[in-house]
Amino acid sequence: MDVFIQIIATGATLGAMYALASVGLALIWGTLGMFNMAHGLFMTIGAYGSYSAVAYLGLPVYIGLPAGFVVGGLTGCITHLLIVKFMVGTRNFGTNIMVATAGVAIVLEDLILKGFGAYPFRQPVSLTGGFRVGNVVVTYQSLVIVAVAAALIAMTAFLLLKTKLGRAIRATAMNLDAARLMGVRTERTYLQVLAIAGALAGAAGVLISSLATLSPQMGGDPMLKAFVICVVAGLGHVGGTGLAAVSLGLIEAAVQYFLGVRFGFPVMLGLVILFLVWRPNGLFGKKVVVRL
Repeated sequence: MDVFIQIIATGATLGAMYALASVGLALIWGTLGMFNMAHGLFMTIGAYGSYSAVAYLGLPVYIGLPAGFVVGGLTGCITHLLIVKFMVGTRNFGTNIMVATAGVAIVLEDLILKGFGAYPFRQPVSLTGGFRVGNVVVTYQSLVIVAVAAALIAMTAFLLLKTKLGRAIRATAMNLDAARLMGVRTERTYLQVLAIAGALAGAAGVLISSLATLSPQMGGDPMLKAFVICVVAGLGHVGGTGLAAVSLGLIEAAVQYFLGVRFGFPVMLGLVILFLVWRPNGLFGKKVVVRL
């Protein structure tokens, strides 16, 4: 029973962080059809924004998470206004935007290195202590991570399903030309999507760094796992991404417990490859027929 509780606690924490990191990536792909190579740096920027708000500006610790959320959203907006806006609809957009956002990631990482240095920092936005469930200690920080991730994902779902903005995003994702004919301002919708995805990534960066440390390269591994999760769920399927994230988080936690930490991601990646051989369109993806 203690082993089961430990795996559930660790898996839920990992799954919550992965889900928060993946939802924004899936939202961008589903709406714009682009893979944002700078998504990991959005997480890093959000984490450093939270650190700066507390360590340098002297703001209370509980302001750190909203600060990371806002900084991530602003980074998404700036990326759209300076780069994405001018490339949407151009020839070979999918390939070119990957190269462009990879360049953005390099620039952002270099700016962080110059501003904060290469040495890791401790994230001040974290809680200490925990409580026992049987012989297993569950930390308060893990509970906060699960609660915050669930709240933000629920807010995103409400936004997409119950608001005018959400209808505009879903209409644009379904059929761009039809959405424009119905009066949807698609350029503004794209800006809003990048802002939402950046904000979610910034919050994910704060939560991830609260368990590890702040470093300029901290977003690389979470972005890779977020991409894997999006592929498993079906690229662009926002709802399925959360379920896939929690499932893979539990699998990784079990593998880490029984085989060791270093085997967690390789085994998970191997299972993903086998899964995609069986279902290449992802768990919730659908086949698309294109007539030429």
